[in-house]
Amino acid sequence: MKLKTNRSAAKRFKATGTGKVKRNKAYARHLLSCKTTKQKRKLRRSGLVDSANIAGVRQMLPYL
Repeated sequence: MKLKTNRSAAKRFKATGTGKVKRNKAYARHLLSCKTTKQKRKLRRSGLVDSANIAGVRQMLPYL
């Protein structure tokens, strides 16, 4: 039986070459005037999904 991919999760996460899961940082959409330039610059970089959340992401993306 085929498994369905969660389409909203598919747009948010990508796999790296070594099999880790890449994600974008949150808190960069609005209320940016009170954040420093350094904070905003660091929010532009991507991060990795934490080990506590990786099982849930893998369940949403069975073919990642």
